[in-house]
Amino acid sequence: MPYFTNDAYISNRTIIRETMAQLNASRLLVENFQLLEATGLTKGVLDLACGRGRNGLFLLQSNIPTTFADNNPAALRYVSVQAAKVPAPAVCWLVDLEDKKQNPFESKCFDAILVFNYLHRPLIEPIKNAVDRGGYLFYETFTIQQREIGRPQNPNYLLKPGELLELLDGWHVEHYFEGEQENPRRAIANVIARKP
Repeated sequence: MPYFTNDAYISNRTIIRETMAQLNASRLLVENFQLLEATGLTKGVLDLACGRGRNGLFLLQSNIPTTFADNNPAALRYVSVQAAKVPAPAVCWLVDLEDKKQNPFESKCFDAILVFNYLHRPLIEPIKNAVDRGGYLFYETFTIQQREIGRPQNPNYLLKPGELLELLDGWHVEHYFEGEQENPRRAIANVIARKP
C-alpha cells in the first residue's frame, strides 16, 4: 500500500525506517512487516506484554488494528494516549497474563501475535491457539547465554538452546535466529512462524 505526504509518494521502506527510529520498534518486526500485510488483517494483531507499546504503535502508524495487552495500567495509559493520535483501531487490554486461574486468550483470535522480551512458558500453547490459521507469531526473547552478559538472570525467563524452535514444531518457520546481537549486546532467539 503506498503512502503519500505532501502529494509526493514515499516508499514503504522509507516510512518504515522513519517510524522505527521514532518508536524504536523491533528490527525483526520492521524488516518483516510485509508478512503481516499479506494476512489480510481481518482480526488484528496482539502486542503481548507490550509495555509502552513500541511495536504495536509502529503497527498503528501503518494503519494495522492492534490490541495492546499488559498488566501495567500506567504503561497502557501511555499507549492509549499515543494510540489516540492515530486513526487505526486500537484496544488496550489490562490483563494478568500469568493468572493461573484462567486462560486469557480463551475465545480470542488474532492474525498475528507479537511477543518481545517476555517468556512465561505456560502461556506458549494458549498463545499459539490464539493465532488464526495462516497467521503469524513473532517471538523474540533472551536465551540462557544472556546470563553471561547481564539481565535477566533468572532461568525461568531465559530460553534454552533450540527451545523456541521446539515450541513451534509443526509451524512453518519463515525466519529463525539464535545468538548474540549488538546495540545493545544481548543473547536472544527470535522466530517468525506461520500457523498451518
